[in-house]
Amino acid sequence: MNGFEKRSEEKRKQILATTFSLMNSKKGTEGLTIDEVVKQSGISKATIFKYFDRKENLIHQVFMQFMTDMADSAKKIMAEELPFEETLIAMSQNKIRYLERIEHQFYLDLMAYYTKKK
Repeated sequence: MNGFEKRSEEKRKQILATTFSLMNSKKGTEGLTIDEVVKQSGISKATIFKYFDRKENLIHQVFMQFMTDMADSAKKIMAEELPFEETLIAMSQNKIRYLERIEHQFYLDLMAYYTKKK
């Protein structure tokens, strides 16, 4: 990865981290504005739209990143090849750890996002 690609990826990660922080509040996705992401991240609105096109795509990426992180940690547990009972306990504890990191509203928004009919 060259310097430009590395800086681009760092900006993208910063935008996602900032958006996650803003979404992980009592306001949830309803209270999220691109202007607030700009203010909190220090990254221009043009750059945010360059990476994500629309607010909905940004929200989608935050939810996908959260779910991917949780799935990756579950895969690591499975790779340990522990006895069934230990694996079940570890998987349950893993899910609890992830749910403890988020506000109730983030969870509700996440579930609404994944269960909405298209």
